[in-house]
Amino acid sequence: MTDIKEQIKDLPDAPGVYFFKSGGELLYIGKATSLRDRVRSYFNSDLSQSRSPLIQKMVTEATSVDYQQTGSVLEALILERNLISKKQPPYNTREKDNKSSSFVIFTEENFPQVRIVRQRELQTTIDPDEVKASFGPYPNRRQLDSALRIIRKIFPYRDRKCVPAKEKGNKKPCFSYQIGLCPGVCTGEISQNAYKNTIRNLGLFLEGETDKLRDKLENDMHRMAEEEQFEKAQQIKSQLFALDHIDDVALIEEDAVTSEAADLRLEGYDIAHLAGSDMVGAMVVLEDGYARKEDYRKFNIKSVTNANDTAALAEVVRRRLGHPEWPYPDVFVIDGGKAQRNAVKAELDGAGVDIPVVSVVKDDKHKPKAILGPKNIIHEHQKEIKIVNSESHRFAQSFHKQKRRKRFLE
Repeated sequence: MTDIKEQIKDLPDAPGVYFFKSGGELLYIGKATSLRDRVRSYFNSDLSQSRSPLIQKMVTEATSVDYQQTGSVLEALILERNLISKKQPPYNTREKDNKSSSFVIFTEENFPQVRIVRQRELQTTIDPDEVKASFGPYPNRRQLDSALRIIRKIFPYRDRKCVPAKEKGNKKPCFSYQIGLCPGVCTGEISQNAYKNTIRNLGLFLEGETDKLRDKLENDMHRMAEEEQFEKAQQIKSQLFALDHIDDVALIEEDAVTSEAADLRLEGYDIAHLAGSDMVGAMVVLEDGYARKEDYRKFNIKSVTNANDTAALAEVVRRRLGHPEWPYPDVFVIDGGKAQRNAVKAELDGAGVDIPVVSVVKDDKHKPKAILGPKNIIHEHQKEIKIVNSESHRFAQSFHKQKRRKRFLE
């Protein structure tokens, strides 16, 4: 450990990737905004509070530290993921269960989409033949979102909401085109070959091959100039400049976030009615600590005519499971007690879906008094469970009131 503390003095105050080693064995890979500050933090007196027991053990075993400096925090993020995937250091692979990690995928199309998907989607709901390439895993979805927002400004691409002009029969631009993040797939302004070149550039970046990418861009720029395509040459020159001047303040902020919620997707369910009338169900989603309102769903209860919340919850979850294209959560959060939790578990078991279920028991003032389910999940994510439960109640009540108001006005 003394040797490492001496090595820290020689580490740069710059972004990059660091490697803890024991002799010749690679133990752990991490990324840093400042290599010197990050590695030094492993030897602070509060290590037991700031790091997991596994990482504490790794530090005691490490005998040296090495590093690879990068031009930006963004490059460090990409390089770290690629090196972990290739080298599989023991303490990286043991530290996290990657079932909720995210990947960037390119779809197998004439104009490939660039999408973020969760590992469970990639394994269960996405046809492998529809995936041209994938990059990851990335354990922090929030950070990956921030990274792609930066990359997309340099290499604009098509997302899932952009329909190619030839497929939709008109040239109405998508929203991303209007703000400069789509190169014109929706308007027919970019050729298939030109777009595929953009995808190749993006692929090199996501593979951590930034040196190869810069060489390619410089060659492309010179070729365009020789062919007197000066506008295209200037565009590539701008991309090179952007690569060397990446504004990754957002990633620096994200790098400071150490929240267990960063790796979790929760679905919360609740039922609302008035003595059995106007009964509705609601599904809300909390992912990486944020509400994903575009994934919220409303359900008019069809099979239950009395005040039977348990049966209504079972119906809602059954109908939800009929949509495997909706990303599955890491945990189902149910409003109710043992009966409601068992009913939902039965629906999941019947569909062959192995996902934990927790239920939030309320007191007579509708305040949480207990949470039923796997103790490790409750211990680690009690705050997020209560948040998503509260949000599902709010959303269900709002939908119920809308339905009553509509019926009253009819």
